[in-house]
Amino acid sequence: MKKLLTFLFILSGLFSWQNSLACTVIVAGKNATTDGSVIVSHTDAGPDCRVHVVPGQKFPEGAMAPVYWGMVESVRPLGDYGEIIGFIPQVRETYSYFQSAYPQMNEYMLAIGESTTSQREELQVDLSSCKQIMTIEQTQAFALQRCKTAREALKLITYLLETYGFRPSCVGESEDLVIADPNEAWVLEVFSIGNNWTPESGKPGCIWAAQRVPDDEVLIIPNWSIIKEINLADTANFAASPNYMSEAIERGWYDPKSGKPFIWQDIYAPIPREWATSRFWLFYSQVAPTFTKWPDRMAKDPFAGTDQYTQFVEPISIYPFSVKPDKKMSVQDVMAFQRSTFTGTIYDKEYSPGWYYPGDDGKMIKSVHTTPFPTREMRKLLKINNRREVARARGEYGMIAHLRGWLPREVGGVYWFFVDNAYTSAYVPMYPGITDVAECYKRYDKEVFDENSMRWAVDFVDNLLYLKWQEAVKDLREMRDPLEKSFFDEQETVDKTYIELAKKNPEKGKEYLTKLTIERQEKVLKMFQALRIRLITKYTNNKQGI
Repeated sequence: MKKLLTFLFILSGLFSWQNSLACTVIVAGKNATTDGSVIVSHTDAGPDCRVHVVPGQKFPEGAMAPVYWGMVESVRPLGDYGEIIGFIPQVRETYSYFQSAYPQMNEYMLAIGESTTSQREELQVDLSSCKQIMTIEQTQAFALQRCKTAREALKLITYLLETYGFRPSCVGESEDLVIADPNEAWVLEVFSIGNNWTPESGKPGCIWAAQRVPDDEVLIIPNWSIIKEINLADTANFAASPNYMSEAIERGWYDPKSGKPFIWQDIYAPIPREWATSRFWLFYSQVAPTFTKWPDRMAKDPFAGTDQYTQFVEPISIYPFSVKPDKKMSVQDVMAFQRSTFTGTIYDKEYSPGWYYPGDDGKMIKSVHTTPFPTREMRKLLKINNRREVARARGEYGMIAHLRGWLPREVGGVYWFFVDNAYTSAYVPMYPGITDVAECYKRYDKEVFDENSMRWAVDFVDNLLYLKWQEAVKDLREMRDPLEKSFFDEQETVDKTYIELAKKNPEKGKEYLTKLTIERQEKVLKMFQALRIRLITKYTNNKQGI
């Protein structure tokens, strides 16, 4: 599932608004999955799609850890996390973790998914003068370096944000994290506090609330707040900053004497945007069709225009925090949603009259060039509305963390990673026990084509598909899907092989996983390189009657 509003393209330390709201997070509790795992996913983080393993380290007593600004940027060398804007006390030992634009999973199967959300303008901060220094991605890195469980990470992240102040790295907006381990998952929502906060004030440097994901339920965060009523008496399922309600009262956004409930989502987020509600609708109508009577947004006629779009606009309240799915979810189900382009709905860009032309018999024919990802010029020419799909042509990367607590942690966590467009790209599994990744996944310069860059390999194919999309995408699936399926089919063997090797020598087990991961990643690179030859050979303009 991909990317609604392409996310976080940094320019001079700031992100463009258009690109800021592209991260979709899907979560499934351990009793809502087909195998008893916890699943957390994340698509389209920041512009740095490169991934590498940050090894654990040991530090002397009294050492200080730098706080970085610009971690998600892709313009610096790998491992350069930006400008140092502060320090916090370092710990004696840190854990290894996977780092791309956002840090996402560590060696203990602690995983974090991120989604930028909207907040009231009054809460936004001026980065040129504010005293806050802690970005959400920096807290993720500290948590993965220092924590083993979701609750430990939640406690540390909220402490850091309260103490050092939440500094939004995405156009001044708020953030949602899903923090998960093999046993449970928590949603953390963070709003900034405005420009007047100082560390010396003694007040929290943010406003936050957290809610545990029920073990038998699933949820989506489509760049929008999802927490509603907060019950702090239920400490097993809720937590919040000391100011979670008082800030709203002081600012005149909530009157406790009104008799109305305090609805977190309504108070701190603005009026819902369709790029969020469309994903809410798609996810819940698919995974829980019997939960309620969802709006009907299936397209019926490509020539009906806006007539089929006329309907009541639903309140955000109809979308639950989480829901028990009609059928338990698998990693493959999450992948399918990450690749969604709203097929057959009013948001489907392939369902536009501009793609059709009359045949010799007068019947309308759908063009072979029809694509769910029309470019800006194509949309202008064909008069296609720029509604946002889940999959996103101008994406960066995404992941699915498959947390299997019954297995040794080195192999129990499967970190499924793709670059560029989920619809086109291939997912490749990595494991907490690996010490390195293939070179092709560590290379990307958006200004210079690189034959040995995985991102460029996928982007090359993505562009060639436009030669004859409806036909070429079949070639893509014919070559990609069996390779991807083989990774799933081999997983049981991988588990057993690692366990046997690790019994004799733990380092041999890690070497096996690392070598396997690199071989697979290089295999995917070669597959995309071969696919581009196939596509240009079959669909060259010389064969299209030009």
